[in-house]
Amino acid sequence: MNTRTAVKLPHAPALDRFLLVVVGILLAGGLVMLTSASISVAERTHGDPFFYLEKQLVAVALGLIGLLIVIRIPTAIWERFGLLLAILAVTLLTVVLIPGFGHTVNGSTRWLNIGGVNLVQVSEPARLLMLLYMADYAVRRREELRGNFQGFLKPMLLVSLTCGLLLAEPDFGAAIVMLVITLAVLFVAGARWRHFLLFSVGMGAMLTMLALSSSYRLARITAFLDPWSDPYDSGFQLTQSLIAIGTGEWVGLGLGESVQKLFYLPEAHTDFVFAVIAEEFGLLGSVVVIALFAALVWRALGIARESAARERFFQAYVAFGFGVWQGFQALVNIGVNMGILPTKGLTLPLVSYGRSSLVITLIGLGLLLRIDLENRRTRSQLRRAER
Repeated sequence: MNTRTAVKLPHAPALDRFLLVVVGILLAGGLVMLTSASISVAERTHGDPFFYLEKQLVAVALGLIGLLIVIRIPTAIWERFGLLLAILAVTLLTVVLIPGFGHTVNGSTRWLNIGGVNLVQVSEPARLLMLLYMADYAVRRREELRGNFQGFLKPMLLVSLTCGLLLAEPDFGAAIVMLVITLAVLFVAGARWRHFLLFSVGMGAMLTMLALSSSYRLARITAFLDPWSDPYDSGFQLTQSLIAIGTGEWVGLGLGESVQKLFYLPEAHTDFVFAVIAEEFGLLGSVVVIALFAALVWRALGIARESAARERFFQAYVAFGFGVWQGFQALVNIGVNMGILPTKGLTLPLVSYGRSSLVITLIGLGLLLRIDLENRRTRSQLRRAER
């Protein structure tokens, strides 16, 4: 990327303009859609139509502060403390399960609660911390990872532990995302096909058995396969989402005109905000949202590719893993809204209401911007050396 495609902020390093524009549109559009989707339920349940917007704005502020801090930290520091970051991730996932430290909502204990204050949904920072560890491991143990099954199995045992802790909350969706990120990073780092497939098939079989062994998860799967067989109970949320998407047709009903968000579609401002987008902005608006996420993933992969070309493999794996994370989570969320995938409880990054998700996503974007900055500094140094 040449200097014309970057913008300099006062007292800050040059930042990637394309990435900033994409993220800015998603973030601003997300705040607008969050307000539209939540204004009725916020008024009804909290007496304040902007209750959820106000909380989300606090998360935006915290996330941007985290982003600006991370941009100024050399990525070599994160690489140096990879194992400690993994230990921190496991600690967070363990502490939240200890009575008195975890806050339970709808049968799931996902929030770390200290002194009656919900601090963070621990699965979010745990994913980022484990991504940094996996990138570090893939660099330090590159030959072992490529040479034998033991090199592949070691990190997967740690990831299996974190997934087990996530399932104990329970948070099936977060466990799937964690597993996908890890396998993607180890695969591009050179893990052998047979090791990759062997573990993937084995883990897939275990997760399938786990899903089928739980009446709650089984009900979600059967509802996803045929929501219209029980449209007023197990299939209610999905049928209402499909009605919202179908109602939007080509250009939608207009901002704020969604009917499903008023009384019918549960969690319209969180897991099913895409359905509200489709109802208010139609197929056109839906395609724009999908295109923005595709652009975000494309840029992350581009940064990863340039890092790898300069043999900055830790940075390449982090950028690649973050791109996979955002792309996969967006794909799952949109797929759930459209009835293509069973309900997973994953937010639409930067758009859905979810304070922990938003803060960690912005911090992850800070890492991505830092990696890109270091790539361009290296490129500039090489150009000066060639003169």
